[in-house]
Amino acid sequence: MCGPGVAARGRCRPPLAAAPAAVLAGLRWVLTDIDDTLTTAGRLTAAAYAALERLALAGIAVVPITGRPAGWCDMIARTWPVAAVVGENGALWYAHDPATRRMRRHAVQDLPARAALERLAQQAMAAVPGSALAADQPFRLFDVAVDFREDAGPLGLDAAERIAGIFRAGGAAAKVSSIHVNAWMGQWDKLSGLRHLFATLWQPLEGVLGQVAYLGDSPNDAPIFAEVPLSIGVANVLPFLDAMPAAPAYVTRAEAGAGFVEFTEAVLAARAATRGGTT
Repeated sequence: MCGPGVAARGRCRPPLAAAPAAVLAGLRWVLTDIDDTLTTAGRLTAAAYAALERLALAGIAVVPITGRPAGWCDMIARTWPVAAVVGENGALWYAHDPATRRMRRHAVQDLPARAALERLAQQAMAAVPGSALAADQPFRLFDVAVDFREDAGPLGLDAAERIAGIFRAGGAAAKVSSIHVNAWMGQWDKLSGLRHLFATLWQPLEGVLGQVAYLGDSPNDAPIFAEVPLSIGVANVLPFLDAMPAAPAYVTRAEAGAGFVEFTEAVLAARAATRGGTT
């Protein structure tokens, strides 16, 4: 599937319908970004939440992997039908066990000194008028998020890249999502957080890649798109493809949460066909 100009750059991706049914039927884990992958226009629709529940009831462990803050992750781990959640672009993960009412938590490091990040954020916002600190910044432990199109702006990807460049020039890591530029001091990303989660709760990710799918929509998903063979971009990933070092293997026809629902339907249909039953 291609968006405007993408075909000429050679970044067309096959549709989700081309994914092997046997691979879809054999999934044990579904990993997913949240913003503009599960959510639609900033909201989690009833259909997308029901898709999460349907996957969980089918015995598939769902793990959101997000740039959203620690405070959100605690709530998501407690209240959504998920096995765990990786937050702040890999800086931490939470997994809640309802049977024991215990939350397992992991963070990559002790809380960092925030002064340098905050100075860089102020420089970036001064250089890119219309940007602002993300509304969820008070709930973050490790990173700073500059909003360019959630509550601020909306600004284009060129503005987001200028913000990211200021952070990088100051020695921080920076990733562009569909709504924020996230920056932090340290060496981690969504993939490293995911690897730690799997090694701790289940088994090394590298040994089960054939049973894992990942869904995302923006450049900060590229490390996992590169790692997971069954990687899926919801349709709104198309404008980002040219800026991504690794593209998803397949693209849904629908955007955002509707794309996640499309994927869920495909997985459950493949399982039903393989097992000769219904879901």
